[in-house]
Amino acid sequence: MATLLHIDSSVFPGSASTSRTVTDAFRKAWEEQHPQGTVIYRDLAATPAPHITADAHTAGFAPADAHTPEQAAAFAERVKFIEELERADAILIGAPMYNYAIPSTLKAWLDNVILVGRTAMAEDSKVKGTPVTVIASRGGSYAPGTPREGFEYVQNYLEAILRDTLGLDLDFIVPELTMAPHNPAMSELVPLFEASRTKALDAAAIRAKELADRFAA
Repeated sequence: MATLLHIDSSVFPGSASTSRTVTDAFRKAWEEQHPQGTVIYRDLAATPAPHITADAHTAGFAPADAHTPEQAAAFAERVKFIEELERADAILIGAPMYNYAIPSTLKAWLDNVILVGRTAMAEDSKVKGTPVTVIASRGGSYAPGTPREGFEYVQNYLEAILRDTLGLDLDFIVPELTMAPHNPAMSELVPLFEASRTKALDAAAIRAKELADRFAA
């Protein structure tokens, strides 16, 4: 059976988080198709990945038998994340926009799993071609043609990392205007938020079933 790697990074729990609500819809649809499958779950808000240190970084460019004890310990932590990524048949990432970019916890996870010669820039990479669905929620709208289009650094960055660097098969689902129910100045946008959220939930369920069917074939 297929393995799903599910990453959440929102600081808000449960239904208070739009990205978690949509990743949950994806995961439930996936598990309905794969009741005997495996889900590897990482909640980066609850258990953050360690930030890359000099030892963790330099160990990635040195053979294991040349590692110092400090490098070996730091690199062992990176390998845990890398092996989870390599085991995954599909990847699901909740990536809310915070201050125009991804959460620092998600950046830390990415820094751990990007390893040149293994997961990145390697012809024999085990992760290349793996489908990844990113739930890129945001409080406003940064779509093409909107006033804040130029401040959209989430999709641009993740395209460069997930698609161009790791070689993953990338798909975005983008629920917008998530601050509308909470900010009185945005109250007139609540119907647009609700429509965007419903569209995202539907898209997540459809995408999960499509991928599940692919692996069941």
